[in-house]
Amino acid sequence: MLSRWFKFKQLRHFAVGGLAAVVLAGCATTPGAARHTAGGSGQPLDKLVVVTPDEDHDLVAQLLAGEMALARTDLKAASTAYSRAMTLSNDPKVAEQAAALAIAIRDDQAAQAAIARWQALGAKPAAMAQARAQLALSQGNTEEARRQLEILVGTGDQDAWRQFGRVLVGSRDAAQAAQLLEAVATPQRLPADPQAWLAMSELGDKLGRHAYALQIAEGAVKKFGTADTYAWLGQMKYRDGDKAGAKQLFDKALAKEPKNTHLRLAYATLLGQGGDYASAGKLLDNGPQDADTYAMRAALAAHAKDTKTIGRLYSQLQRSPEDVRQNSAYLLGQMAEMLDKKEDALKWYDQVADDDDHAFDADVRSAVLLQDLGRSAEAHEQLAQMQTDYLDQPAQLRRSYEVDAELYMNEQQYTQAERAFTRALQVTPDDPALLYGRGLAFAEAGNIDQAVNDFRRLLQLKPDDTDASNALGYTLADANRDLPEAEKLIETARAARPEDPAIMDSWGWLQYRLGHLDQAEKTLRGAWTTRKDADVGVHLGEVLWKQGRQEDARRVFDEVRKIDPQSSNLHNTLKRLNP
Repeated sequence: MLSRWFKFKQLRHFAVGGLAAVVLAGCATTPGAARHTAGGSGQPLDKLVVVTPDEDHDLVAQLLAGEMALARTDLKAASTAYSRAMTLSNDPKVAEQAAALAIAIRDDQAAQAAIARWQALGAKPAAMAQARAQLALSQGNTEEARRQLEILVGTGDQDAWRQFGRVLVGSRDAAQAAQLLEAVATPQRLPADPQAWLAMSELGDKLGRHAYALQIAEGAVKKFGTADTYAWLGQMKYRDGDKAGAKQLFDKALAKEPKNTHLRLAYATLLGQGGDYASAGKLLDNGPQDADTYAMRAALAAHAKDTKTIGRLYSQLQRSPEDVRQNSAYLLGQMAEMLDKKEDALKWYDQVADDDDHAFDADVRSAVLLQDLGRSAEAHEQLAQMQTDYLDQPAQLRRSYEVDAELYMNEQQYTQAERAFTRALQVTPDDPALLYGRGLAFAEAGNIDQAVNDFRRLLQLKPDDTDASNALGYTLADANRDLPEAEKLIETARAARPEDPAIMDSWGWLQYRLGHLDQAEKTLRGAWTTRKDADVGVHLGEVLWKQGRQEDARRVFDEVRKIDPQSSNLHNTLKRLNP
């Protein structure tokens, strides 16, 4: 890629030349000049012919064509343009770009020509060896690639090992790259730089050469003994199952750099992965604090379900320096939610900056909280604004419609929920989660045919989806139609998740529709015992009522009222059973 300075320099020269051409051409055609030609002498400029190069021989035109091709990721067109440009320019950077593009599209002939031109213009030996190694790798010539890589690291260039790594990372053949890594990056050849050793060890690990990676990591510890080398070897030991050895290495690393925040976070992550949340939290309690350490400490406390620690961290973070507090606005909102401080959470989410990675999530959480606080109209207004703000970002736009629909479902406004789901499906057609949600909305609104259509479509997309099988089976059973099909669908769901109370409820309700009251009562009571869900309770109560056990049914209905005082299902059932 050309530097901005280089492109500016070329365009500046072009502008001066173009201006001169315009001035000269203008002089040759002025009325005054025409009058002088009648006398035969004329002005000297009258006879000057300005030659304008054709596009193929216009350096600036080729550079612009190359850059525009790169902008639209048309590497072949960019390579063609830069190959022409390098023949018109004496700047080695143009030839370098031409070589890189030709190698990228695997045009060996163009690459060789560009490398030759680049060398003639004064390419550095290290850069030349890097390009030739890349070309050899592209051609599958491992021996030549190795020879050029050895030349590269032998130049002593300060960036030689970084360039070496780039060549291997860019290889299309991981096995070939791994072979060259072990052959060239030997302990005897690596420089006296711990970062180079660590980079080669990590590269070996990524390429599947664990033994090599471990050898280089251990060598780095012996040769340099820096905090970074101890930490990297500690991570490798931990992955190998040597947790005691890993902790010893991290302790040595921290002894060398006790205030290294990155190191403390890495060690805490390792301890947290092992389930030792207390030790991880204690490690981060001491030493400098920033937004990252607070986030990790809060995550560890949440994993441990330690509300007391979350409260302590919340208080500490509120008193932290302003920059830490500003960078932690989303975290503070999350912690406030955990502590059931919903109004405070709203205030923190409102302080999340627009360019923060969590800005969208903060808006979503705010909408949910507004509904929880009884401010549903504001929640929907916020989501409507988000749908405008994220109009050009499909993932966020889809999610904002989905959340809107979910809030309407909570409010039992099923028609509005269906409309929001439909808008989301216009953004991402045939999205399984959205089809499932809209199917539920249709079913709750009594639009059974449309609900069935959505669930059937979902099962076409995901034939083994247990939730879809259960939803379609239940919908059919609840509508008292196609009961044999409903039975097959719910049986499939039961086989996958026999203890799921939602599926148990579907099966029990199907048995009720089939007239098997004893089986229905047994299954629904099992679901009710497992999870006190309002709809399950309503179903159980109706079955008990139909069995002539009205007092038992009323006791269950009373429990449902405590769970969901606004249950429309309970209201409709009682109206039907006891008009």
